[in-house]
Amino acid sequence: MDADPDRPPVDLRRRALDLPERMDADDADLEMLERTYERFRYVNAILSGRGGVYRREIAPRARRGAIRVLDIGCGGGDIARYVARRLQRDGRRAEVVGADIDPRAVRWAADADHEGLVQWRCLSSSDLVAEGERFDVVLSNHVLHHLTASQLGGLLDDSERLTAPGGIAVHSDIARSVTAYALFGGLTLPLAGTLLKGSFIREDGMLSIRRSYTAAELTAAVPPGWRVQRRLPSRLMLVRAGHLV
Repeated sequence: MDADPDRPPVDLRRRALDLPERMDADDADLEMLERTYERFRYVNAILSGRGGVYRREIAPRARRGAIRVLDIGCGGGDIARYVARRLQRDGRRAEVVGADIDPRAVRWAADADHEGLVQWRCLSSSDLVAEGERFDVVLSNHVLHHLTASQLGGLLDDSERLTAPGGIAVHSDIARSVTAYALFGGLTLPLAGTLLKGSFIREDGMLSIRRSYTAAELTAAVPPGWRVQRRLPSRLMLVRAGHLV
């Protein structure tokens, strides 16, 4: 965490929804935004819990036959590409879709997908519902903290409608805490002038933690049928699972 004697202590007792992240702005610097998308692969390799989600939820379903996987709010697409590569490496038949409402993200993700492993779509989860789409696995990573209460409700309703029988929805995000804030600040500070230079990752990452839920807050905010799981490091997994059939 930055030590600035002139700055008031950060209040982590409640979600800081009034603090927008710079990369979400319509006029965000495009070069910084694209560098942020590119660097996300390093951050998410450590923090997203993507390997555990693949082993626990995706691989068992893929072993039963061809599956469809959706990454909602895919951003630069590193999670979708990771899943697609793992499925290909394991010799599984699968279709992976990365969807985001920001055309800048979808354009960058498509350009970065040199192997053409993912189908990239610039639309919302509601658009996919309207199209009648269904998926065996519905994912998101670092999306929940961007949402208001009504937007969260809409995402979860869409997720239920998009999940095929026997499928699962898994929304992964940061758990807000003093420890998470201090750990992220401390780990990223030495990289601010090198790996993370010219990106939004450090500044927006600190804001993301402040905007995020605690486990108790998220449990209280979601409808019946959804379970909140705590994962390391400082992760929350919001899960709604059907039974394998």
